[in-house]
Amino acid sequence: MPIFSYTGGHVFTNGYAVSHDNACVVIDAPALIHDMLESEGLKPTHLLLTHQHFDHTEDVEALQKLGVKVVAHSAYDETLIRQKEARENWGIPVNITPFTPDILLEGETEFEVDGLHFTVSHVPGHSPDSITFYSKDLGVVFSGDTLMAGGMGRTDLPGGSHEQLVTGIKEHIYSLPADTIVLSGHGGATNVGQEIEHNDFV
Repeated sequence: MPIFSYTGGHVFTNGYAVSHDNACVVIDAPALIHDMLESEGLKPTHLLLTHQHFDHTEDVEALQKLGVKVVAHSAYDETLIRQKEARENWGIPVNITPFTPDILLEGETEFEVDGLHFTVSHVPGHSPDSITFYSKDLGVVFSGDTLMAGGMGRTDLPGGSHEQLVTGIKEHIYSLPADTIVLSGHGGATNVGQEIEHNDFV
């Protein structure tokens, strides 16, 4: 099944969509991803959030208006969104409307919709609510801002931890098959084997 990718917003954030049977699952919601979905003729049913940082949630409101069910680790929390810092410290004019997730995954390790199955791993360190979604059938892990090609998410924000993030990456991502494709929140695709060999940050 095809995976559609999209990059948008002020900090070039990646979002993805997987269409399967009666479901179209979107991973993360950078600004205007709904335009890509419409142009591809996709009918999104679920939005999986890898974490709540503003650049991954800018399009949540637009998707909810389309009837999309929002799946997140935990409830909306302004301290997780980080839009105050974005506006006041980084000069990024974001305005995230508070939203209510339909499904919370805190404490869960599996998520399935219409036969599309994901293993869910809580991997804090970049953000306290960061989770990854691994599909064995697709051979893909959607890593959000935990692991990226040649790098990993920043850990200097409140609630961040370099040690915690590295430990989580090794436990939950580096333990996957080496040919597992890593689709992250920023940058290009990579695979687990490549990162184990060459990612000096981890």
